[in-house]
Amino acid sequence: MRTLVLLFVVGLCVLDAASSLKICAFNVQSFGESKANNKKIMVILLKILSRCDVSLIQEVRDAKGAAVQALVKALNRFDKSNTYSSVESERLGRKSYKEQYVYVYRNNLLKVKDHYQYPKLEGAGANDSDVFSREPFIVRFHSPTTLVKDFVLIGQHTSPKTAMKEIDELYTVFRGVCKKWKTDNVMILGDLNAGCSYVSARGWRAVRLRSDPHFHWLIGDEQDTTVRERTRCSYDRIIAHGRHLVSGLVAGSARPFNFKEEFRLSEEEVTARTRFMVGFGPMDVNLCAFVWCILGPGGERSFPCRGGPEAQPPLPPPPRAVGAQHKPAASCVQS
Repeated sequence: MRTLVLLFVVGLCVLDAASSLKICAFNVQSFGESKANNKKIMVILLKILSRCDVSLIQEVRDAKGAAVQALVKALNRFDKSNTYSSVESERLGRKSYKEQYVYVYRNNLLKVKDHYQYPKLEGAGANDSDVFSREPFIVRFHSPTTLVKDFVLIGQHTSPKTAMKEIDELYTVFRGVCKKWKTDNVMILGDLNAGCSYVSARGWRAVRLRSDPHFHWLIGDEQDTTVRERTRCSYDRIIAHGRHLVSGLVAGSARPFNFKEEFRLSEEEVTARTRFMVGFGPMDVNLCAFVWCILGPGGERSFPCRGGPEAQPPLPPPPRAVGAQHKPAASCVQS
């Protein structure tokens, strides 16, 4: 949703219980050169992104590529204890409006093994039959310090008008990843517009990612992924699949990080600063999510973060729409 800026983080348990790998998804909204050249904007972005080991940034509008280069350069200056790189998608969109997905990651912790852009339908009438407004961007990472050494991130920013169709089609994208890379340790993340008026109980029944119990919706329907007091919607999601990947996560670790509270901003300041930060004028910016692998609900370091699935609390079942029917489980060769 264009009125939302969201950061999600999920913790991957690592061999050293004193640290974790943080995976984020952040809708920065029309991030381009004007934002990259604005110091007030960059201070907020750098504070947020430097919390993460890998971040999926959405709504990047940077035709020349200068804004992303400036962001990565500034991040390396801001956080001298790590080194950052990026991998970018094609410029995506059906008409003149184009966006990119960009993964910014710490290259001292992660390596990009492979990546590809989900293909766009071409030819006469393609726009009418193509489900995605912005095709997913898929990256395979290698993480030598975590229990799960290799995992795949599927980044997606849906169109509000076709959100449910796009979410369902991500099942097909997942199957393609399984076939291509022979792994089912996959995480789908991003601004899916998966809440409030963009979804319905009836529509959820046809969404394969919901009916297959092997997909774990780490951000539930009841969670508010906005920081505005007048808004309560779960637009952005993280969906995990794969026995090894799921068992490497701390149960309930994906939760909102409210930058309004973190930066001690009033409601008025949030409206003014976030609009200014993302440059959307009539658009609102809302929230984020942030979680640490080793922190319990009260902040205590209670989760063991080692020892495999038997050491981890069980994940809650994925949310279901009333009357949803179970379909055959997704499966492919595991890595």
